[in-house]
Amino acid sequence: MAELSYSSGPSTQPLLGDTIPANFAKTAAAYADAQALVDRHSGRRWTYEEFDRDTDALAVGLLDRGVGKGDRVGIWAQNVAEWALIQYATSKIGAILVNVNPAYRAHELEYVVKQSGMSLLISQVTAPPHSDYQAMATEVARKVAGLDLIFLDTVPSDLLGETVVSEHESFGLLLDLGRRLLDDEQAKYAVRLQQVSGELSTDDPINIQYTSGTTGFPKGVTLSHHNILNNGYFIGELLGYSSADVVVVPVPYYHCFGMVIGNLAALSHGASIVLPSPGFDPLASLQAVAEESATSLYGVPTMFIAELEHPDFADLDLSSLRTGVMAGSPCPVEVMRRVIDDMHMSEVAICYGMTETSPVSMMTRVDDSLEARTQTVGRVMPHLEVKIVDPVTGQTMPRGQKGEFCTRGYSVMLGYWEEPDKTAEAIDSARWMHSGDLGVMDEDGYVDISGRIKDMVIRGGENIYPREIEEFLYHHPKIRDVQVIGVPDEKYGEELMAWVILKDDAESLTADEVRQFCSGRLAHFKIPRYVEVRESFPMTVSGKIRKVELREEGERIARGAAAAGPAAGGD
Repeated sequence: MAELSYSSGPSTQPLLGDTIPANFAKTAAAYADAQALVDRHSGRRWTYEEFDRDTDALAVGLLDRGVGKGDRVGIWAQNVAEWALIQYATSKIGAILVNVNPAYRAHELEYVVKQSGMSLLISQVTAPPHSDYQAMATEVARKVAGLDLIFLDTVPSDLLGETVVSEHESFGLLLDLGRRLLDDEQAKYAVRLQQVSGELSTDDPINIQYTSGTTGFPKGVTLSHHNILNNGYFIGELLGYSSADVVVVPVPYYHCFGMVIGNLAALSHGASIVLPSPGFDPLASLQAVAEESATSLYGVPTMFIAELEHPDFADLDLSSLRTGVMAGSPCPVEVMRRVIDDMHMSEVAICYGMTETSPVSMMTRVDDSLEARTQTVGRVMPHLEVKIVDPVTGQTMPRGQKGEFCTRGYSVMLGYWEEPDKTAEAIDSARWMHSGDLGVMDEDGYVDISGRIKDMVIRGGENIYPREIEEFLYHHPKIRDVQVIGVPDEKYGEELMAWVILKDDAESLTADEVRQFCSGRLAHFKIPRYVEVRESFPMTVSGKIRKVELREEGERIARGAAAAGPAAGGD
């Protein structure tokens, strides 16, 4: 009988039983004088002792305002130091941090505020190029009773915009208040903070992250101390982190990549976090690596491509790099080869998961081959279980056969905030989280993720997985990046459309050229009928490509082509 697609992660190291503040207290005591956080854009730095003291002060300031355990506190900002400070301050009093997507507009902010029951929003004043957070937050606060606002007045001046409105307290005032209360001779607030932190449970909800909401309203993924602290810790363990590591984090804080794989993985090991810029800037990221002697760099493949293609890339010394994390979408072989060879990231890891699983379920190891890092998402994380199941029957598939990827264990979310029905749709009665992703597990437990179930293209009865075609087209001499989608077709049900970004030295690319490149090398039904050249792809703030937008535009293009007459190619 064939072995089933099930794997569990053994470990000689037990799960952490700490809350986030209890774990950080141990690290801060052990590495008090070591560098904890660097915000290069504003030129500010914190040692572990300073970071601990400032987060204590913020926690006390929040307590004085009446914020306590279980209250929802929103953070709406780019990658500025205050984000990390608020993350740890709220964890110290058991307030639930609500991550607000920096790309949100006022109506989206209003939905998240209402759905989460948020009582306090801490926000930037403005962010380039055109986000007036102050105006939008003030508009929402007028509509939602009980929502208080605090603005970050300590961010760099070029991000501030207009003066903070007088009726709202500023972040600097909150921090100063907390410092004064902690310095009070009677020390009652210091005692109160210690008491509040000591009463927290590892299973308390501590974070709500809203899914992208490509269909319907976004859902609030609710995560506990136990969820995200352990996931961050074991990622750091597999990356070999220690107090000697310096981690450059250009990925957004509002997402698990920044706040868990970034902050929690590093700060649970005494490592240093470096924020290169508020929003992603390839040159700022490379300069941060070179000037801070960084050992680790994070990003999605498109970020690494932008760094590798930057005109100043060859002039910067990246030899201090050892490792890093690439996640968010599959990495092309050529990109991974250059990351390892040209960026010196010989131990770079691929991570895979979802917000609902804190986020990482699968990860490559430092000794994995180039093939494993480009054709799989690695093996199961310690203390977790994974399996591949038939999407219809739920039966576990034999190894080597495609099905839906599922995860079970400490990392699975508590649920969607106040949406038990939607939680039940995602987590079954045996506590398996169903991802909606298609995967194949090989005989060694490595998993290849071939896309979303909904991304699969069915052309004339043939199941086609876009990633296979994307990987093939990366070898075309004119193509720098590519995304493949399905578009409606009257004859075959669906047809393939390739969206491509050209290399700098390529002036044009036609559909005929692509078809000729594929002919005889791909099955005829896998050859794209349509090819669209663009300068960029629509992206989420976290760097993921929004295929839903490509599908919408692709459908319009395909309808127009069908009305104009039969397209070239095909059967």
